[in-house]
Amino acid sequence: MNAPRLAPTGLAADPTALNALRLGAGKGGDDKAAIKEAAKQFESLFMRELIKSMREATQKSGLMDNEGSDLGSDLLDQQFAVQLSGLPGGLSEAIERQLGRQIAAAGNPSEARANAFVSGGDTSSTVGRASAGPRQAGFVEQHSQAAAAVARESGIPASFMIGQAGHETGWGRSEIRHADGSPSHNLFGIKATDSWKGKVAEITTTEYVNGEPRKVTAKFRAYDSYADSFRDYARLIGNSPRYDGVMDQLHSVQGFASGLQKAGYATDPQYAAKLSRAINTTLSLQRAQG
Repeated sequence: MNAPRLAPTGLAADPTALNALRLGAGKGGDDKAAIKEAAKQFESLFMRELIKSMREATQKSGLMDNEGSDLGSDLLDQQFAVQLSGLPGGLSEAIERQLGRQIAAAGNPSEARANAFVSGGDTSSTVGRASAGPRQAGFVEQHSQAAAAVARESGIPASFMIGQAGHETGWGRSEIRHADGSPSHNLFGIKATDSWKGKVAEITTTEYVNGEPRKVTAKFRAYDSYADSFRDYARLIGNSPRYDGVMDQLHSVQGFASGLQKAGYATDPQYAAKLSRAINTTLSLQRAQG
């Protein structure tokens, strides 16, 4: 089955594409029809990234994951994106209104910047709120107070910690538990090495060895509360020379996530990308929650 053809990504990312749309419509074309089509293309691209973000933020890596399965998932994402685009009352109608205002204001740079939908503005928060579901929102709200307290002590942004906790636990779906099913309160997947003298939870998990996923049995730290988990994580990141580069990137989501991957926090080769998406989702939800 052939995957549906989507609009070139340049249309959504390059402001000059809007000028081309305006000029093309002005040469005997139908302005409204052109804007409507462009809006559908924008929404299709948006929906594709939204679906991909939701899947990658919640899925757990497994032994069956490979390049073939990734390609299949991507093709399926594209099909869903096309099917979900252009529906009455959907995002394309809002984009259509924004594009109309932006094109009309093309001769007024300050007005164009104020109305721009695709050049920065509120796009990130719109994407984050749309891609986040009740589980993510509940997870962020549940841990906001504890994370904020640790953020004041450590300097690590609460959103960074909550986003990482959300990614590590599948937003609470896959928390590390003891054999009897009770919670270990370990939100960050921190393992129990020989130096750890506290409680331990032993589970089967996925590790990447030379890029290949393998199931292994490992021991993880266990805590009395989620607040203890946040504090222990902050001590690990803030006090270990291994993560010095991470602490230098507290101003950047991507820099922070990349620093953790480079320092060997996780073996997943896609860890930085997945973590960045989880943190950005958290940031958007925090803005929405006020």
